[in-house]
Amino acid sequence: MTDARVVLVTAPDTTAAERLVRALVDERLVACGSIVPGVTSIYHWQGETQREQEVQILLKTNESRIAALLDRVPALHPYAVPEVLVLAVAAGLGPYLDWVRRESEPAEAQ
Repeated sequence: MTDARVVLVTAPDTTAAERLVRALVDERLVACGSIVPGVTSIYHWQGETQREQEVQILLKTNESRIAALLDRVPALHPYAVPEVLVLAVAAGLGPYLDWVRRESEPAEAQ
């Protein structure tokens, strides 16, 4: 197991996703965010089945940043209850994992 984490977040559109990812990268809470358009989400919300077009965001970060990320995403996100799911990374390319760790450290820690 590594300290790397992938965090799944959905957003209503590319503009909102880019704004969210840019803030998280600039604040060094994540090393990278990949935005995947064209996601159709079907879910229950307030007693009804909903169908929405969304974008999927894949955030790459380090375990030490998860608590701050779980606080920050809802503050930046347009949804009342945004999807934020943290997935552990079992293994990965060493240099990439090193990069994720470096780039998601607070600036003062470098």
